[in-house]
Amino acid sequence: MITKSTPLMNFLKNELAIPAESIALAQRYKQLNPPQFIMTLWQYGLVSKEELERLFDWLDSHNF
Repeated sequence: MITKSTPLMNFLKNELAIPAESIALAQRYKQLNPPQFIMTLWQYGLVSKEELERLFDWLDSHNF
Protein backbone atom coordinates (compact mmCIF):
# COMPACT_ATOMS: atom_id res chain seq x y z
CA MET A 1 0.00 0.00 0.00
CA ILE A 2 1.23 3.49 -0.85
CA THR A 3 1.18 6.06 1.96
CA LYS A 4 1.88 9.77 2.07
CA SER A 5 5.25 9.49 3.79
CA THR A 6 7.03 6.82 1.77
CA PRO A 7 10.28 7.45 -0.09
CA LEU A 8 8.29 6.98 -3.32
CA MET A 9 5.95 9.83 -2.37
CA ASN A 10 8.95 12.02 -1.55
CA PHE A 11 10.47 11.24 -4.96
CA LEU A 12 7.20 12.04 -6.74
CA LYS A 13 6.79 15.35 -4.92
CA ASN A 14 10.40 16.53 -4.69
CA GLU A 15 12.17 15.14 -7.75
CA LEU A 16 9.36 15.03 -10.31
CA ALA A 17 7.21 17.85 -8.87
CA ILE A 18 4.02 15.80 -9.26
CA PRO A 19 1.17 17.83 -7.74
CA ALA A 20 -0.41 16.50 -4.56
CA GLU A 21 -3.79 16.41 -6.33
CA SER A 22 -2.40 14.04 -8.96
CA ILE A 23 -0.92 11.77 -6.31
CA ALA A 24 -4.20 11.81 -4.40
CA LEU A 25 -6.10 10.73 -7.51
CA ALA A 26 -3.91 7.67 -7.95
CA GLN A 27 -4.03 6.95 -4.20
CA ARG A 28 -7.76 6.30 -4.44
CA TYR A 29 -6.73 2.80 -5.44
CA LYS A 30 -5.29 2.02 -2.01
CA GLN A 31 -4.38 -1.62 -2.65
CA LEU A 32 -1.90 -0.84 -5.41
CA ASN A 33 1.72 -1.80 -5.01
CA PRO A 34 4.34 0.73 -6.20
CA PRO A 35 4.57 -0.44 -9.85
CA GLN A 36 0.77 -0.50 -10.19
CA PHE A 37 0.54 2.92 -8.55
CA ILE A 38 3.05 4.34 -11.02
CA MET A 39 1.16 2.85 -13.96
CA THR A 40 -2.05 4.42 -12.64
CA LEU A 41 -0.34 7.82 -12.65
CA TRP A 42 0.73 7.25 -16.25
CA GLN A 43 -2.65 5.90 -17.41
CA TYR A 44 -4.36 9.05 -16.14
CA GLY A 45 -1.78 11.21 -17.90
CA LEU A 46 -0.35 12.49 -14.61
CA VAL A 47 3.23 11.60 -15.51
CA SER A 48 4.97 11.70 -18.87
CA LYS A 49 6.69 8.75 -20.52
CA GLU A 50 10.06 10.16 -19.44
CA GLU A 51 8.85 10.52 -15.86
CA LEU A 52 7.49 6.98 -16.01
CA GLU A 53 10.92 5.72 -17.02
CA ARG A 54 12.56 7.68 -14.20
CA LEU A 55 10.07 6.24 -11.74
CA PHE A 56 10.76 2.66 -12.80
CA ASP A 57 14.51 3.33 -12.64
CA TRP A 58 13.99 4.71 -9.14
CA LEU A 59 11.98 1.63 -8.13
CA ASP A 60 14.73 -0.64 -9.49
CA SER A 61 17.36 1.17 -7.47
CA HIS A 62 15.25 0.98 -4.29
CA ASN A 63 14.48 -2.75 -4.51
CA PHE A 64 10.72 -2.53 -4.89
